[in-house]
Amino acid sequence: MIKSMKKHLSLLVLFVIAFANAQEKKATNKAKDTIIKTEVVNVVTSYVPKITDAFKIKQKPVIEHTKETQKKDLEYQIFSVPVASTFIPKSGTMKKVDLGKREKLYPNYLSVGFGNVLSPFLEGYMRRSDSYNSELGAHVKFILSSDPVADTELSSTFYNIDLNLTYTQQERYFQWSAGLDAEKDKYNWYGLPNNITFTEATVSAIEEAQSYNHFKVFGQIKPDESILNEANGAISFFSDSFESAEFLVDADAEFKFDLTNFHRQLNDLFVNTTLNYVGGSFAYAYDAITPIDYNFIIFGVHPNYKFNIQDLAIQLGAKSYFSMDTQRSENNFFIYPDVEISYPVVKDFANVYIGSSGDLTTNMYQSFTDENPYLSPTLDMRQTNKKFDAFGGIRGKLNHQFSYNAKVSYADIENNPFFVLNQSKSDGTNIAGTNGFTFYGYEFGNSFQVVYDDIKLMTFFGEIAFEGIKNLTIGANGQFNKFTLTNESEAWNTPKIKGEIFGTYKTNKWFAGANLYFVGNRKGRVYDALPTNTFNPINLKSYFDVNFNGGYHFDDSFSVFLNLNNVLNNSYQRFNNFNVQGFQAMGGLTWKFDTLF
Repeated sequence: MIKSMKKHLSLLVLFVIAFANAQEKKATNKAKDTIIKTEVVNVVTSYVPKITDAFKIKQKPVIEHTKETQKKDLEYQIFSVPVASTFIPKSGTMKKVDLGKREKLYPNYLSVGFGNVLSPFLEGYMRRSDSYNSELGAHVKFILSSDPVADTELSSTFYNIDLNLTYTQQERYFQWSAGLDAEKDKYNWYGLPNNITFTEATVSAIEEAQSYNHFKVFGQIKPDESILNEANGAISFFSDSFESAEFLVDADAEFKFDLTNFHRQLNDLFVNTTLNYVGGSFAYAYDAITPIDYNFIIFGVHPNYKFNIQDLAIQLGAKSYFSMDTQRSENNFFIYPDVEISYPVVKDFANVYIGSSGDLTTNMYQSFTDENPYLSPTLDMRQTNKKFDAFGGIRGKLNHQFSYNAKVSYADIENNPFFVLNQSKSDGTNIAGTNGFTFYGYEFGNSFQVVYDDIKLMTFFGEIAFEGIKNLTIGANGQFNKFTLTNESEAWNTPKIKGEIFGTYKTNKWFAGANLYFVGNRKGRVYDALPTNTFNPINLKSYFDVNFNGGYHFDDSFSVFLNLNNVLNNSYQRFNNFNVQGFQAMGGLTWKFDTLF
């Protein structure tokens, strides 16, 4: 049995070997195109990177700069500025504020009135605007008083006429304006001296009238964004009835310089410049038949700078002038300080201040006649040099109702002007001199001249105002002067003490005001009759002048007014020999309107 199993196993092995050889032989006999080959296939497609594919730097690269490209270290400074907080938290409910009825404003008005002693009055202002960029305005005023001073042998009539035209134009980058001012005033030399008896024939022969004429052309320009803040120019001509003439050319400009380019904490620097020419002539001198001429050319520069050091407010500046007196062939250079320092001892309640200033004033015939219209046209014209004016004081507010200011100053002034009477050329009976020339209307001791003196002036000044009651404002001020003179014996026609009390009250319908003036004793000159040339000082009594004004509004357009002047009817002398008119009353109507055409 074992032999049969070995036989079958041997047959099986032989069968397997034979089958394998047969399969190999059959494969070699197939066609070539039926044989499977191995090839490499390249697939091309776009690459879409991912964040994970990026190569990450493990450390920061070290970059070395050369000395030329090395960055500089930055230094920062904080500039702290204290800011006053305007927010005050307060509990409770809001209350309605009673502002009262808002008054309607009109661009035009016309006032007419009439007073005692035949005193008509007219004043009006009219404005026309064709567009938002231009405006034309006209103002006119006229007042006449017919012989108002009692007990005068000569006429005291006077009148004033003033016309002002102004045109304003707003351009793209600046605003300009131009205008014309024309004025005519008439006065009379009615103050004859009391120590001379004038005959009726002499009084009848005196031509006491004097008239002044003033014409002025002016202009102004204000750029929007420029170092030039404002520039003004004017040409004016002033004359009278006695061939006197005065010509004025006045130009000034204000510049503002921004100093923040130098340092951000600096404020603006303001510089004012002026250029003036004043020239005039009088036909005759008072004591000789010779003309008087005067000519001044002045150039001035006034820088001014203000800044604060904590609570200390400081103003630094200086005024400098170069003046040429071409008539006397004199040239002078003047420089004055313009400094003020103030410090709040108690904030808003008490602020103390000190400072020093000075100035150069070119006296003019027109400015003198504005102050005293009874001057003779025979004046000596000079410049007044205020060498310095040192001052100090205290000002502030009390409970936001009372405001006050107290000031003391000391000034050194060269060529300070005073008004003194001229000596009469008539003894009361004659109207002509030995030379046969008839006297002018101002040569009878009834006109003033100007004398100059170098003085030291100490001044005490104080003022206070109260606004604590609704619609009511009252105030008062006073001044005391102490003169130290060089050549003159008195400060002629200048008071040592003067003061004022004023007040206004206004409601929806009613309005009222009051002014009470006090002027202390003054000194004047009284000349003896010719041929002597001596005078005696006289005392001009103090006076108290009370004035009231008021009115009633019917509506926004129409109102009536009443002015009462010299209520006490005092016949005082403002200048010696010139009494003022007594009680004066004037009433009238005011009409306010939008336009007439």
